[in-house]
Amino acid sequence: MTTTTTSTRQYKPWPALWSLVIGFFMILIDTTIVSVANPSIQRGLKVNSVSDVLWVTSAYLLAYAVPLLVTGRLGDRFGPKNLYLSGLVIFTLASAACGFSGAIGGLGALIAARVVQGIGASLMTPQTMAVITRIFPPDQRGAAMGLWGAVAGVATLIGPILGGVLVDGFGWEWIFFINVPVGIVAFFLAVRFVPKLPTHPHKFDILGVVLSAIGLFLVVFGLQEGQTYNWGTMTNTPFSVWGLIIAGVVVLALFVIWQALNKGEPLLPLVLFRDRNFSLANAAITTVGFTITSMSLPLIYYFQLVKGFTPTQSALMLVPMAVLSGGLAPLVGRLVNHINPKWFALAGMVLLAVALWWYSALLSPTIAWGWLLLPAAVLGLANAGIWAPISNTATRNLSPRQAGAGSGVYNTTRQIGAVLGSASIAALIAGRLAVDLPVKAGGAPTNDFAATQLPEFLRAGFTSAVSETLLLPAAVALLGAIVVLFFAKPKASHGWNQPVAPGQTAEPASEPAAQAAAHATEAPSVPTAQP
Repeated sequence: MTTTTTSTRQYKPWPALWSLVIGFFMILIDTTIVSVANPSIQRGLKVNSVSDVLWVTSAYLLAYAVPLLVTGRLGDRFGPKNLYLSGLVIFTLASAACGFSGAIGGLGALIAARVVQGIGASLMTPQTMAVITRIFPPDQRGAAMGLWGAVAGVATLIGPILGGVLVDGFGWEWIFFINVPVGIVAFFLAVRFVPKLPTHPHKFDILGVVLSAIGLFLVVFGLQEGQTYNWGTMTNTPFSVWGLIIAGVVVLALFVIWQALNKGEPLLPLVLFRDRNFSLANAAITTVGFTITSMSLPLIYYFQLVKGFTPTQSALMLVPMAVLSGGLAPLVGRLVNHINPKWFALAGMVLLAVALWWYSALLSPTIAWGWLLLPAAVLGLANAGIWAPISNTATRNLSPRQAGAGSGVYNTTRQIGAVLGSASIAALIAGRLAVDLPVKAGGAPTNDFAATQLPEFLRAGFTSAVSETLLLPAAVALLGAIVVLFFAKPKASHGWNQPVAPGQTAEPASEPAAQAAAHATEAPSVPTAQP
């Protein structure tokens, strides 16, 4: 039973969307803004290990990803507006705590605050996609997803640029303090413009939450800390790193089995994956999350430690990405209402792989910086073609009642990709550095990255390690292109290329009993959510 019933209710979708994307932009920036500040954080907090400082990113991504499946349901239960505002408050307060962490507890305090930040972000994110799906008419949903996709793409690229400016101008703490005024503005805009949508009671799958959290943590910890413990071959290692990873995979498999057996209301509604495009779009966005998150770490370290760039100069090397992606993504969003989004997404994924391979081939200690702007421009073209087409493909066949669950699953898979990308690139670059860098007199690899620029005799080895590391996200992007190749043409019956009557919303005021019964049969575990 829904908590609101208004047969003639009309929404103002665009003001609501613009209000939501401000907060969405802020939380996505925080997935990449730290990348450019990592060397400064490492020096400022006197952290010796690269893998240790990378927990500032991984802790946020992990805390962001794990609750997403349940926070989408919470939005259906308590209203997406209420969940969004609650998450925004948590995120903003945690951002202030991150900024003060250097004075109150060092790296441990920063990582703890980032965990709280991630929880706030996980409360906010599913509500944005759910609101789009529920209040936009089918013929406007492509444009709305285009804006959403543009924000997602640009935020991941703007993050390092903004981070560089703030680190150079004010210190690394300000990459977190900047969220406070933005969060306050976003809060008041959401209160004013985001409508209250109908709610539905839920049962929550506590066992599913526990299994998914444990499984993801074991996999991520094992990947990211593997090099630290020499992959479990050290005699004083209290555990097997590979054993942790395998245990994590087993726990995640048990989670999926439990979701299939759970006859109540599973955390992961497997019925959604009966739709081919939803399944493939989730696989594709996982590769995108992996690639976008993992590519920035080696590039930023190369720019700063090999080329000697400041954080701002390092970030400016990514400007072509942000400009081209931000300019073209809204156009692509409008076109996907009329052209099969598969072709945009396929081109974007192939260009993403090409750009990263090009970076890998170009990098050297002596290359002129202007050449490195060319693959950055290709990355901008790639991002413009990725976000809106894949998100539109994932949500186009969802009924309004499936919006909360579907958006929760989609955002979870994207963030899981980001978590695995962060952990995998940390492990790979640590492994390649151990092989490519010269050794000290005592026989240990040189691993002191506290300086603003490496000594000349280390630059060639460090560059080789970075170049080799970039081939991993390039390969994952190519895998995503193969997945996209199997997208089916969107069904016209779900609003593809179909206009709607003036004033009609994505959720009609009433639904025939036969249609309602059909929905209930199709997805019994997904709540009804109609005005």
